[in-house]
Amino acid sequence: MSMNNTITIRDEYIRLGQALKLAGIAGTGVEAKIMIEEGGVLVNGETETRRGRKLRNGDTVTLRGHSFTVRAAVQSDGQE
Repeated sequence: MSMNNTITIRDEYIRLGQALKLAGIAGTGVEAKIMIEEGGVLVNGETETRRGRKLRNGDTVTLRGHSFTVRAAVQSDGQE
């Protein structure tokens, strides 16, 4: 069964490994690293093997029938 959740971040981005822990999919950073390196993690429908991949508002992560969307708590109007 698939579940869809949202994780809320305070900053502009969160790294993929951290997001997996925050979503409760991975218990530790090592576990997140292994999941990502095995190639089963999809970001916006594409396989992602970089633990440091920056996820931003609206990005969706899928792994083992679980998915979550990243939501920024405060959105900036400024340009970088």
